[in-house]
Amino acid sequence: MKLPVFRTILSRDKADTLLLIFACAFVLLPHADHVKWWVNASCVLLLTWRGWLTLSGRRLPPAWLLLPVAMMMMAGVYLTHRTFFGREAGVTMLVLLLTCKLLEMHAKRDLFVVIFLGFFLLLTSFFYQQSIFAAILTLTGLCLLLTAQLSFHYTGLVPPLLQRLKLGAGILGLAIPLTIIAFVLFPRIQGPLWGLPGDAQSGRSGLSNSMSPGNISELAQSEEIAFRVKFDKFIPAKPQLYWRGIVMNKFDGRSWSQEEKRSSYKTDQDKNWIKYGGQAIRQEITLEANGQNWLFALDMPAGKPELETNTGTVAIINRLMETRREQVTNDRLKYTIESYTSYALEAGSNREMVADSLKLPEGYNPRTLAFAATLRQQYPDDMQLIWAILNYFRREAYSYTLEPPRLGRNSADEFLFDTKAGFCEHYASAFVLLMRAANIPARVIAGYQGGNLNSVDGYIEIRQSDAHAWAEVWLEGKGWIRIDPTAAVAPERVQRSLNYAVPRQGLVGLMNLSPNGISFFNQVRMQWSAVNNSWNQWVLNYNQNTQRSLLNSLGFMKVDWAQLTLLFFIATSLILGLISLPLIRNRPRITALDKVYFSFCRKMEKKTAARALHEGPKTYLERLRNSLPAAEFENAERFLTLYASARYGKDPGPESTLIRRLKTLLAACR
Repeated sequence: MKLPVFRTILSRDKADTLLLIFACAFVLLPHADHVKWWVNASCVLLLTWRGWLTLSGRRLPPAWLLLPVAMMMMAGVYLTHRTFFGREAGVTMLVLLLTCKLLEMHAKRDLFVVIFLGFFLLLTSFFYQQSIFAAILTLTGLCLLLTAQLSFHYTGLVPPLLQRLKLGAGILGLAIPLTIIAFVLFPRIQGPLWGLPGDAQSGRSGLSNSMSPGNISELAQSEEIAFRVKFDKFIPAKPQLYWRGIVMNKFDGRSWSQEEKRSSYKTDQDKNWIKYGGQAIRQEITLEANGQNWLFALDMPAGKPELETNTGTVAIINRLMETRREQVTNDRLKYTIESYTSYALEAGSNREMVADSLKLPEGYNPRTLAFAATLRQQYPDDMQLIWAILNYFRREAYSYTLEPPRLGRNSADEFLFDTKAGFCEHYASAFVLLMRAANIPARVIAGYQGGNLNSVDGYIEIRQSDAHAWAEVWLEGKGWIRIDPTAAVAPERVQRSLNYAVPRQGLVGLMNLSPNGISFFNQVRMQWSAVNNSWNQWVLNYNQNTQRSLLNSLGFMKVDWAQLTLLFFIATSLILGLISLPLIRNRPRITALDKVYFSFCRKMEKKTAARALHEGPKTYLERLRNSLPAAEFENAERFLTLYASARYGKDPGPESTLIRRLKTLLAACR
């Protein structure tokens, strides 16, 4: 790429500095999404300031001016995060330090500080995102930083920018084979290799351990992947895809939350707690990081999940049939679990044993309690009462909306008799409240419902927009059974998806313009999602087990760390040899004429003076005139005159004859 105008207007120093500023801005780009707005504004101002100083040719600001600016920024970091430690505060400080350092570059070592700080910031971007897109951004940033570094190292003529970019990309490309070898063969370490203290303020999207009106409807706006599922044999029908998560049995008048006491599910006697029917459904679930410790499984899980990564944590299933593990999920987690869609949970219990699921706070929702008492008088049978309430939802003017009106202190009263508009949490909460008021044990279950099959890779994708809440009621002799009151108002939500129950706006709505849901945008999204899933499965989830399976398939059985290290060095040596071979083959060839000349130079170096690299035959001869005896100089003169004629003359004659004569003259130079 030739940039005649650019190179004419700008001096080399200015052009190189602008390239460095651009590379640093590119490095900072991935961090713009998670640092505070004032940090982004400060970076833009400082980079603009540095660019203006470069273009105008002014001097960099003095220390007395930079120091207060840096102190104000550090104070801003502390006031924002209340600490200088941890991931968020640490990365924010590095971002600000990089931009400040650009204004304090007085020596070559400052350039190296900026470049290596940029390399480190590229690495920290993986704290927040490890997708293919993040990898591409990182490689591009590396190439730009290398190009900027190379530009400052040229001492003479500087190649065009495109040539320097190619050289930077070439250096990066040479490292890729070694990177792949290291990725495949380096002994995998369970858990993070290094880390920073956790940040209390770093939130994750997903379900919380309490539910109040509005929680899930806000979550339903997100199209982020919550988890992916691959079934072993067959995929159940969509109305059966209830992904059980959190059981909420405690109601304070407005919000539902979990009970404090829980017990694990370990003994054979406990197994009688639930009886399964039908065929077991085995699922392989890849859960995205959510900052919580519960896991999800198709309703109803049949045992503890088998975690693929052995991080020392233990996964359990408790008496509420929740699956969880001891540690929170801050990294992608893969596990397998079996479920049954036909079951009888606590069918042998009596009403006293489930009396906790009848508790209601005093002084809340009087109209709902009165309505339940009236229905109880009309329908003494529990099942008839349940159907009566579901028919009431169908018959009355209830609507299913992502933007329900705000509710006050008596939320169930206002929803059931005034607003009549809500999302799944409104219907599940009101239904369970009516059940308890009618002396039927009931509780709220929060999880996900549905999911879409990605036809490219065969995975069911469950997004945050599939978050759902439903009810469980306990009936004598039947145990806990699932009731979804949302299905009475918006059956398409359960049978198809949220997009059919509530038309979506914006890009999400555009993706579903096709009548069968397989629009062009949906196809593109599925392709991209499948690529990301493959990246997750093969790259990000490459753990000890995957490494062992890969080596076993290559014929290396029971490989320990010592053998793995040996394999690593053998493979690295082979790769280095393959990379070096073209360089060796392209080594400049020395002609037979020059070989004789170099022999002459070595002989003269031993006798009197070495030839300088920049000296030609005639210049060297003039220098020898003053240092050699007359007889020896005569032989040297005849040799160099003949060599210059043979090397640079128009018609020197046959090369073999010239070489023979030169060798004779060389022998005479004693």
